[in-house]
Amino acid sequence: MTHSSASRPSVAIIGAGPAGLVTARWLRARGFAPALFEASGDLGGHWNPNGLHSATWPGMVTNTSRVMTAFSDLDHPPGTPTYPNREDMHRYLDRYSARFGLRPAIRFGTRVEQLARAETGGWEIRSSRGGETRTERFDRVVVASGRYLRGTIPQVPGLETFSGKFGTGHSGQFSGVARYRDASVLVAGCSISALEIATTLAQAGARVTLSSRRQRYVLPKLIAGVPAEHVLFTRAAALEGARGPAAAAAALKAQILQAAGTPEQYGALAADPDVFVAGVTQCQGFLPAVAEGRIAVRPWISSVSGRRVRFADGREGDFDSLLFGTGFALSLPWLSPEIARAVALSPQGLTLFADSFHPDLDGLAFVGLYDLVGPYFPVLELQARYIAGCWGDRGLMPAPAEMAGGLAAAPPARPMNVVALDFARRAGVAPQIPRRPYLEQALLFGPLSPVSFRIDGPDPLPCAEEMTLAAARAFGAVHGPGYTPEQARRRTALRPPAAPAAATP
Repeated sequence: MTHSSASRPSVAIIGAGPAGLVTARWLRARGFAPALFEASGDLGGHWNPNGLHSATWPGMVTNTSRVMTAFSDLDHPPGTPTYPNREDMHRYLDRYSARFGLRPAIRFGTRVEQLARAETGGWEIRSSRGGETRTERFDRVVVASGRYLRGTIPQVPGLETFSGKFGTGHSGQFSGVARYRDASVLVAGCSISALEIATTLAQAGARVTLSSRRQRYVLPKLIAGVPAEHVLFTRAAALEGARGPAAAAAALKAQILQAAGTPEQYGALAADPDVFVAGVTQCQGFLPAVAEGRIAVRPWISSVSGRRVRFADGREGDFDSLLFGTGFALSLPWLSPEIARAVALSPQGLTLFADSFHPDLDGLAFVGLYDLVGPYFPVLELQARYIAGCWGDRGLMPAPAEMAGGLAAAPPARPMNVVALDFARRAGVAPQIPRRPYLEQALLFGPLSPVSFRIDGPDPLPCAEEMTLAAARAFGAVHGPGYTPEQARRRTALRPPAAPAAATP
């Protein structure tokens, strides 16, 4: 059920990347007419090649499949590779925006300078555009500005003296391989970005060394031809993890060892036996490149002097460039001191109820400002649906006392399936598996495709069951029973038309 935007409180969304766009789509479904503030000249966040804060680079592709890097209302077009590239993703988000009439509501080139409580109630946003400053009041505000904006570079003795011809930088500033061909490059870190950049450089002919503070277990993107997140981040795995950390760690490690073995088998450093202590990352080509001698591995950096870098094991090397893939700090410098104190803002994250609300900040919500292991798009959509349900007419908004009792500081990176199922439960959109035995294998052991959360609860899609089965069978992941072709032909395979766009501010 939707309502006229005239009867709804005014809403602003800070950010027009994936989190902001999907939140706008679902708020509009509840009759709101959000205004989106976007500092860049185009939408897409990191997937905007010209974005102010984009941490992508030419030739970069997603590390999650096209099935899991999409929202429930829109698939990637036929012919899209298993792993879309940056330009594919930007076009996808533009199409998504067009489907729901979001672009007219986006204020491009508008930088938020402060978000504060308004004296008359609600929230006040001070923004600047083209040298002009404007202050506006909104009843409600969603902060969806992104988690990965400010790259962190750890302190290393002598780092300021590094004199390699390409200098130092962070993976968020990496702009492609062209300048590094035939160069000697040290990549520091063991995140997905660090491994992807190291592998890309090695493939382009650079002489690459990777240094890490701790060796993570490294999963390939594809496990026997199936995207890793289709295999690992399932409902069944989340239910197994509910038995406790020990059971979850044992199950995850068994899957990792079966799919990829241990890093030291390839000649990389040894990972901690406890998979949760070591951590898990992903890259299709890194470990094979180590095994082939195209990437050298070293422990962490102990000191830098000019071009020379000394490592913790006493070995040294001279480098033309030093790139840090050492993560990002949460940066929301425009939050008022009152808000920052309430949410205990830190580089690691926020203290919130369900990653979304705070009992002392009525009408303020946060989307996507957490660390996940695995795909973000399904989780972002579920969180957006939860918040829209809380602010709409579904009665989902928790009482202040419940929120106060459930406040939690941002934990370390969590598996996306665990977070997704929590949001689905809160939003009332988890599929009822016992009612659909013909979908049991697809729902339990297939990917957590966004469309699988459009089967039950509000806003169902008439084709959601077939599409869930198709997503599970994609790449040969699940071969179990389901609809016969005759049954499928009796049901529509077409998505319903988009809902009429709500009025824009």
